[in-house]
Amino acid sequence: MKKVPASESGGEKFRQTLPESRRIVVKIGSRVLVGAGGRPDRRRIASLVGQIAALHRDGREVVLVSSGAIASGMEALGLAKRPDSVPDLQMCAAVGQVRLMSIYHDLFGREKVLAAQLLLTHDDFERRLSVANMRRTLDHLLRAGAVPVVNENDAVADEEVKAYMSLGDNDHLASLVARQIRADLLVMLSAVDGLRRPLPGGRTARVRFAGSIDRKLMALVRPPEAGSVSKGGMDSKLRAAAACVQAGCNVVVADGRRAGVLLDVLAGADVGTLFPAVPV
Repeated sequence: MKKVPASESGGEKFRQTLPESRRIVVKIGSRVLVGAGGRPDRRRIASLVGQIAALHRDGREVVLVSSGAIASGMEALGLAKRPDSVPDLQMCAAVGQVRLMSIYHDLFGREKVLAAQLLLTHDDFERRLSVANMRRTLDHLLRAGAVPVVNENDAVADEEVKAYMSLGDNDHLASLVARQIRADLLVMLSAVDGLRRPLPGGRTARVRFAGSIDRKLMALVRPPEAGSVSKGGMDSKLRAAAACVQAGCNVVVADGRRAGVLLDVLAGADVGTLFPAVPV
């Protein structure tokens, strides 16, 4: 990968370009949306929806890629642990997607913003006609002033919900969508404040800026824990970021639980880890 020079100040000159972003993909992970008890955290979701609505009113086009359907279904079905079998995962997704979209419909409605739903699978990106239809639908929704809410269609997927074919808690899905609609910025909101690097004594520090995604950087991450409500991890985020920056899209990985995180990112604040786009 072509390298972009890093700076000791955390890439301020690259962050100064973020407020210029007009087309944005926001990906929210399951651990951000779901509280410790396994229930959707409506207060946090409302905060994030409010921030997306503020960006929308500022004239920006925003696509929301939301995880959380399976976790929401688990809560409704009284399951404490993420199922291992594909049929049980599909069952959770079918129950949870309705609950999740109902929350978004209600909260965006309070902001007087129209929300739309788009469910996709791995196969949708393998067929040229499906990709063209998806891109056209998203473009028309954005022109109409709607906020598309995109999720993986786990309820009908088969191999895609298995670990080795997974879209990575929607990290890969968000990257695919961002590239297809030629987004300026992808913001991936997680339960951590960005990529972390080890320090002496077992401590870690946030990587504020990464000018390239190479083997050394990938060595800092580890896969998610088994049984977690989240399928993704920092490794899947780095892979998603690598594809986006090569396509000319800036990427920020930040803590979705942080108050005002989206507005801070779009203001160019030193939040999360920034992966600057490679010029195309």
